[in-house]
Amino acid sequence: MSTVYSLPPAGTTGQGTDPTRSGVLSGSSSDDEKKTPDPTATSISDVPPLAAPHEEKRFWWQRTRNFDGDAVATQPSVYDDPETAKAYQPRSDWENLHRFDPLFRWSWKEEYKLIRKIDLRIMVFACIMFMALELDRANISQAVTDNMLGDLGLTTNDFNMGFTVFRLSFLVAELPSQLVSKWIGPDRWIPAQITLWSIVSMSQFWLNGRTTFLLTRSLLALLQGGFIPDIILYLSYFYKHHELSLRLGFFWTAMSLADILAGFFAAGILQLRGHAGHAGWRWLFMLEGLMTLVIGLLAFGLMPPSPTQTSHWFRGKKGWFNEREEKIMINRVIRDDPSKGDMHNRQPITPKLLWKSISDYDLWPLYLLGLVFQLPAAPPTQYLTLTLRGLGFDTFRTNLLTIPTVFFHMVTMMILTYVAEIWKELAFTAGFAQVWMFPFVLYLYLKDITQINKWAAWGFLTVFLSWPSPHPLQVGWNSRNSNTVRSRTVSAALYNMFCQTGGIVSANIYRADDAPRYKRGNQQLLGIVSANIVLYGLIKLYYVWRNKQRDAKWNAMTAEQRQHYLETTTDEGNKRLDFRFAH
Repeated sequence: MSTVYSLPPAGTTGQGTDPTRSGVLSGSSSDDEKKTPDPTATSISDVPPLAAPHEEKRFWWQRTRNFDGDAVATQPSVYDDPETAKAYQPRSDWENLHRFDPLFRWSWKEEYKLIRKIDLRIMVFACIMFMALELDRANISQAVTDNMLGDLGLTTNDFNMGFTVFRLSFLVAELPSQLVSKWIGPDRWIPAQITLWSIVSMSQFWLNGRTTFLLTRSLLALLQGGFIPDIILYLSYFYKHHELSLRLGFFWTAMSLADILAGFFAAGILQLRGHAGHAGWRWLFMLEGLMTLVIGLLAFGLMPPSPTQTSHWFRGKKGWFNEREEKIMINRVIRDDPSKGDMHNRQPITPKLLWKSISDYDLWPLYLLGLVFQLPAAPPTQYLTLTLRGLGFDTFRTNLLTIPTVFFHMVTMMILTYVAEIWKELAFTAGFAQVWMFPFVLYLYLKDITQINKWAAWGFLTVFLSWPSPHPLQVGWNSRNSNTVRSRTVSAALYNMFCQTGGIVSANIYRADDAPRYKRGNQQLLGIVSANIVLYGLIKLYYVWRNKQRDAKWNAMTAEQRQHYLETTTDEGNKRLDFRFAH
């Protein structure tokens, strides 16, 4: 876990304390009190009691009969010492400043109830929007099972080129999209993205050849690029670090759920082949594009700009949260990460800040992981429907047989994400995915699965492609190690750009002259998965080494020197001596 070492000793409350009677759940609920309390005018002895860090029950199964929901939930932070608080004050134009109160206290019962409310109001619709992206992005895999390539006169290499063009366009759009989102706000930009890409998706109904195929692939990607880092930045406004990592697991689960639904949709919609004289795959693009267009239009009303800005004609005049809920949301998040008060939600990133974020070398090991971690499974996944057709399964059964792979991949991904948070180990947990894939890639290289029983081949591919993706874990890891809104904004885009670059590479590993065995391609995958196992270990060692460097400097300083550093340093984000990298 990333750690700030400047925390002062804090008082704690026992599990049996009634915080309401003792007055530690302080903070006025009156709307006319807007002034933020000044922590620098308070002594440590005046700070109301706090919860002990170990009292936080992150998972529902930890909340047993002995769990006291009325105990204070407010965690110790840098804001509890008037001296250290000076160095971490939110900026004066931060949109949530009027709810910031270092002396405010709340209970575990209130916090967990509020988290459930945030999940329902914010997270569920974020997942639905991601499902819209996946539906319009991935339905090409179902379309090709309905003889789309033959209808358009396309070859396997044209199909690969379509993937390459899509990935390259997606990559090019990532950073510009994130910068636009940070400038005008994700609550405005994301709905516009979904609406526009849905129109492009529907336009694929009128494809007539290679040129229009590649053009729509590019336009779709240009509009979808940046959505993922945009939504991750948006969710970080509402969740603490460990909460975000777990919710990103559900976020990517939504993508898998969309793939499952896409299989069912395709199995039905492709039966329209011949209706009104058009192929089934044309109806697939049109009808699924209409579905996502509705989601895009709803997003304009269902995405509040921030936790304290939910009032809207569509969401209700009073908004979604009352004043006390807003204060809990703001104070618990900024206590977890004071850097979230460094920028307001409509503040653009200047070229100087952009370059500072791009040149942050401590995040590049994670970008490298984004480039390579999916490569061993990407070509087999991309060619799954074509492989199943080649094994002798018809169009209807092929689309249904892809569903178990998606379902189990979703389950293993969530298990891996939870294990990482329970074990508090990121690098080795994420690296387990490569260990999972290694024997399957080795078998693909040694044996020709097109020559074995088709059901045995399907079972093999299902288990292989059910690998536990560390993608949500690594996105959260990248966010933790950024430690500023500015850096988090850019690093989320850069990480995803490297993921898209990996997609471009993977789209060109299986080539037509290597079909159907793809022995050369599988040899390359075997080398990649072997190198990846080593890479995760090396990245673990890098962050351990960087933290030891910080420890040596920090521990060599006296208390006075540390305080002087906090008050005068120009170091920012993960370059601060009191920051420790998660690994």
